[in-house]
Amino acid sequence: QVQFVESGGGLVQPGGSLRLSCAASGFTLDYYAIGWFRQAPGKEREGVSCFSSSDGSTYYADSVKGRFTMSRDNAKNTVYLQMNSLKPEDTAVYYCARRPFRCGGWGTGGDSFGSWGQGTQVTVSS
Repeated sequence: QVQFVESGGGLVQPGGSLRLSCAASGFTLDYYAIGWFRQAPGKEREGVSCFSSSDGSTYYADSVKGRFTMSRDNAKNTVYLQMNSLKPEDTAVYYCARRPFRCGGWGTGGDSFGSWGQGTQVTVSS
């Protein structure tokens, strides 16, 4: 069964850090682009970051560039999102999803992605 399980969310103060994990099962990461997305209450889902397996590139939304880092551990079949210097506007449910090879459409909400996980809540508040 293909699935993602996200974890690592929680409540953190502004300026703090969290590391999210996205554990994949039922398939290997090698042939897929993996995207991190988030959705805040009342807002549309947005792309945060994406790793393209076709060329090894990693993409970031302008709003998180320089603060978030996406990485992967193929041995554990897990993708991570290290989030530093967190801001209240980063508050959202964070999801991971996949599509074959390339990150096409990741920046526009990820409609071309599938196998969505259940998400993990990140709340940035003092």
